[in-house]
Amino acid sequence: MESERYTRGWETLKGISGQTGERVIAALRDASPELARYTIEFPYGDVYSRGVLSLKEREIATLAALTALGNAQPQLKAHVHSALNVGCTREEVEEIMIQMAVYAGFPAALNGMFAAKEVFDERDKAESP
Repeated sequence: MESERYTRGWETLKGISGQTGERVIAALRDASPELARYTIEFPYGDVYSRGVLSLKEREIATLAALTALGNAQPQLKAHVHSALNVGCTREEVEEIMIQMAVYAGFPAALNGMFAAKEVFDERDKAESP
């Protein structure tokens, strides 16, 4: 039986990222079931489910952090999807990348914008008939 943290985390993850998050966790389970469980319980069961910030605000902070790190492209792309899922606009995502040019430098901002563009293109392709 799964813990309350796990259940809360799983529901939060699915609500934010939908199939993208489910695919990431499924792939991670193959490599490390424990790390997959920790990923659900701590970030999503404990942190994302707190009521102080909205999910949109949390995703804005996450996009900024992942962009500034500059070495987390797969996670950045997944969180661009999540940010769009919780109400961020493409213009807001772009603005986050521009803001990061000031604090993380142009290379990080450029890489972040290219990652966001890949997500935008992927979503456009999925939406076209």
